[in-house]
Amino acid sequence: MNTRAATERAVQDVIRSCRAGGTAAALEDAVLRGLRRVMPIDAAFLATADPETLMFTGIRVEEPLSLVSASFLDNEFGGGDVNRFASLARSRDHVSSLDAVTAQDRMASARYREIMRPIGLGDELRAALVTGDQCWGYLCLHRADGSLGFTSSETALIRRLGPLIAEGLRHAVLMGDGPKIPRPPAGVVVLDDALDLVATTPEGDELLSLVAGDGSARLPLPGVVFAIAAALKESERRDGAALAPRARVRGRSGHWLEIHASRLHGVEPRIAVVITPAERPSAIRIMLSAYGLSSREQEIATRVLRGESTREISDNLHISVHTVQDHLKKIFDKIGVRSRRDLVAHLLGNSG
Repeated sequence: MNTRAATERAVQDVIRSCRAGGTAAALEDAVLRGLRRVMPIDAAFLATADPETLMFTGIRVEEPLSLVSASFLDNEFGGGDVNRFASLARSRDHVSSLDAVTAQDRMASARYREIMRPIGLGDELRAALVTGDQCWGYLCLHRADGSLGFTSSETALIRRLGPLIAEGLRHAVLMGDGPKIPRPPAGVVVLDDALDLVATTPEGDELLSLVAGDGSARLPLPGVVFAIAAALKESERRDGAALAPRARVRGRSGHWLEIHASRLHGVEPRIAVVITPAERPSAIRIMLSAYGLSSREQEIATRVLRGESTREISDNLHISVHTVQDHLKKIFDKIGVRSRRDLVAHLLGNSG
């Protein structure tokens, strides 16, 4: 049994990892290692997310969860079960266990009945990793099936750590600077309705190689591809028409990629997942979010990139020149630049 002092030491190690400024993969390793020092965890799922669309952008999954990845995705985007990640991201409380939300009636959850129980898993503790008003990822911890579920103190600990993990993931978005290569053309990955790979274009293969792999050898493609396809299927079931779910990810080359799915019509039902270099405005929006700019600061930074003067920004936003200058100082401080010229060079140079 961990003593209170030992538990707090492990928690502080996790907090230091969140503030270390490393990659998402390194942070995930440290978080799971630290959490296992303070609570029993029999399997874990961690995902990064696009704060604008709330879609998964990367998935780390442990055994035996990877055996049923497609079923979990169908359940997540099916919209009818409890503690869905997107729902937690939008709720006031971003953390909840299965036992808590079902009053310990796990059979009330289709995810438990149809997916978790058959592979020997019981209670789960889910969290949307939110800082400010933006979600940068998701965490799900599992216990083996049995009477022991997650305690209120364990839930409180994840509630305490969630915003710090989110901050770590937010900073990790800015770690993607790599050697730039020419912008590749769009690529296509074709899946069937069971989310099995059917075909890829050569450009699709090239772009897939730029997307960071996920934490399971059982996933033949990056998790974001499966998530986007599963979201498309649910959009068709719910609305009768596809809503083109999308997400943005930063590739190994430093380029931002945009991924969306479309339905192919033919003899066999097929899903085309299209991967394209992100348009510059889309890449810049997520960069500004990753630097922790407020909504107003993002708006002013975007206007600077458009070439608007301080007076023009003041007139267009109906705020004083002094207020614009105060916002610009905060923007420069957060991004680590000293002037408008530096800001433009930094953002446009890192969004291509």
